[in-house]
Amino acid sequence: MRIAGFKICKILLLAAALVAQLTGQCVQAAEAKPIRVILVGDSTMNTKTGYGDALCARFKPDVKCINLAKGGRSSKSFRAEGLWDNVQTLLKEREAYATTYVLIQFGHNDQPGKAERSTDLATEFPVNIARYVDEVKALGGTPVLVTPLTRRSFKDGVLKNDLIPWAEAIRLVAKNKFVQLIDLNVKSAEAVAAMGTIEADTLAEEPPGQSTSSRFDHTHLGPKGASLFANMMAQMLSNAIPEMAANFEQEKLKS
Repeated sequence: MRIAGFKICKILLLAAALVAQLTGQCVQAAEAKPIRVILVGDSTMNTKTGYGDALCARFKPDVKCINLAKGGRSSKSFRAEGLWDNVQTLLKEREAYATTYVLIQFGHNDQPGKAERSTDLATEFPVNIARYVDEVKALGGTPVLVTPLTRRSFKDGVLKNDLIPWAEAIRLVAKNKFVQLIDLNVKSAEAVAAMGTIEADTLAEEPPGQSTSSRFDHTHLGPKGASLFANMMAQMLSNAIPEMAANFEQEKLKS
């Protein structure tokens, strides 16, 4: 009986060791999966006139960064036009990634102006943002709310940050939903205010003196502006979400 009991114990110990080994392999396999980042927003984040592509370029090669931001879109029209459907489709295909972060930034086009995209700041805008958060969570993603990039308009030498109310609405949603907030509005406004109007104008899509059209404005970004705010976003993301820090190419953040 003792011999039989000894054999049983030995078998159980071997089985336990095998389970531990397999568990460790599974954990290592999960850890080996790359992260994915999806950008959702307007022209200040999109490919041609925003910082989104520059931010994606600062991630390491194994990070899948997809910029789905589109110019002229608000928290309402991005969904109404079916663009949000693309995000949800991607989130359903998540097996290959350890985590999918969805960065959501709206506000510019939610301001009063065009009826098809404007939203009511008190009753509509925060509801739209909260709904995005809920749907990302429901599909296994990690929502990250981003307050809108400041405009670079000055009056009498003072920056006019007219997006503060929309930024505050996003902060409140982040607090109520217990999700990560990247306060780009505050950080970008501080940087732009410090550089002043002449230097701030060099961040434009077509800076003064280089314009071949009438496209100069105080909202959209050229390469210099995209690089500046991409670096800013990368640093803020690294500070707010420590596990993301190792996914950036540090050398690229110096450019």
